[in-house]
Amino acid sequence: MVGGNQDVAVTTATVTDLLSRATSREVLQPADGKSSSTFERVVVDDDSYFVKRLSPADDWVMRVTGDHVHRPYLIWQAGVMAEAPNCIDHAVVAMQLDGAGDEAVLTTVMRDVTDCLVPEGDAVIPEIQHANFIDHLAQLSARFWNWEDTVGGLTTMAERLRFFSGDNVGRELAVADPPGPIVAADLGWRSLPTLSPLLSSIAQAVWEQPGLIAEPIAATPATFLHGDWKMGNLGSHPDGRTILLDWAYPGSGPACWDLCWYLALNRARLPESKEATIARLQDALERAGIDTGSWFDTQLDLCVIGIMVTFGWEKAIGDEAELRWWEQRVITAIERQQLDLPVP
Repeated sequence: MVGGNQDVAVTTATVTDLLSRATSREVLQPADGKSSSTFERVVVDDDSYFVKRLSPADDWVMRVTGDHVHRPYLIWQAGVMAEAPNCIDHAVVAMQLDGAGDEAVLTTVMRDVTDCLVPEGDAVIPEIQHANFIDHLAQLSARFWNWEDTVGGLTTMAERLRFFSGDNVGRELAVADPPGPIVAADLGWRSLPTLSPLLSSIAQAVWEQPGLIAEPIAATPATFLHGDWKMGNLGSHPDGRTILLDWAYPGSGPACWDLCWYLALNRARLPESKEATIARLQDALERAGIDTGSWFDTQLDLCVIGIMVTFGWEKAIGDEAELRWWEQRVITAIERQQLDLPVP
């Protein structure tokens, strides 16, 4: 395993140069991989690297998120990833885009940080690691506070709200061998009207009119969003820095979106309650110099609703208590923000 910062000669090397010096290459498929990307582990000058290749033509994740321009490559080229605070390690050393249109293939070379990643499974992570993840999420948000998409073409809030919309799921379900998450999403959305008519109705309404949530969110402060703070993308170096991989959904948006994503997808692995985690992020933002008093609760309410528009299907195929927690938070959020959305 190679960890820590690499010297300038390595980080400025091209993909072609690095791979031309490989002394071993191993094709692999990570168990946590949700996309249709291809992966390879290579050894160059006795150092191990992880190589990922993907294109919109082959990757369902890129298609449902509306990425036809290779957004990770755009932010890499624009230097956005390099501006992340020192507590965040993206592990990328080189990117290369070959071809054009939906057939264009992005090759990403990352340092092999496998030994430092959060182990697979549902075990609760250590409290100090969780605390660092939230603190470093706050530091990343603070570094890019009031950030706008000047790169162009990055993920919009409307696209985030429609990642798993019925039409996106239906289109991907129609392929010969639909990916597992799409099959699960279809099952979940079909089950949700019975389990929670409220969440089902809200999802349908926002898919048809994303502005119902996107517009009031835009009235709250924005930052740069990584967009996928799930355990499969996270790890910790021995010195405490957070490894944050797979910057597939970058764009401008609310810090509470990344928080709610973290709460929704990592529920079984959190060492403290959702409420405590929410308070932890707000406190961390304050310590990072961000005054949260005038906007945090509003933004949190809107993101709670938005995350259920995106992942209500996942809660429908999970346990009852988890579904009801989100359902009640959505009801409270709608009433508090006086939104034109259905309530009981």
